[in-house]
Amino acid sequence: MQDNLNTNLPTSLNEELNNAGFVLTSADKLINWARSGSMWPMTFGLACCAVEMMHTGASRYDLDRFGIVFRPSPRQSDVMIIAGTLTNKMAKALRRVYDQMPEPKYVISMGSCSNGGGYYHHSYSVVRASDRIVPVDIYVPGCPPTPESLLYGIMQLQKKIKRERHFSAPKNKESK
Repeated sequence: MQDNLNTNLPTSLNEELNNAGFVLTSADKLINWARSGSMWPMTFGLACCAVEMMHTGASRYDLDRFGIVFRPSPRQSDVMIIAGTLTNKMAKALRRVYDQMPEPKYVISMGSCSNGGGYYHHSYSVVRASDRIVPVDIYVPGCPPTPESLLYGIMQLQKKIKRERHFSAPKNKESK
């Protein structure tokens, strides 16, 4: 934990503070570390990709070790995993569930049907891509994607969350 939270201090000062029992960090790094380690996804399983999502949450891949607990309510979730073919009929419900989620909220689009319509992209009833309805942060390819690829997508989302800035101003290269 200390390696992720320590700021860029001179090595001797950093080692001296660590040995004394202190951890120096910014509020951004601390909050992002906590958010990335406790993601609660809203399950939005629409088709066969949902089976792979459930498989990822089961004992072999065990999402609990990442601090990920599936939630049945959008008001308790901060991540939405869209797994499967999104139809025009379900698009309104998807948007409503997304709007009920608290900020900050993230979306993982899982499978080729959710990413771009998949095999059914020429159908009149299929949404071409879920990013036309909600903003998508991570795309997991495959038909259906393997549990390993969903785990990789979750780890990419964790990296994205750790890079966010909430309190500190971005560093300008031009200012001295």
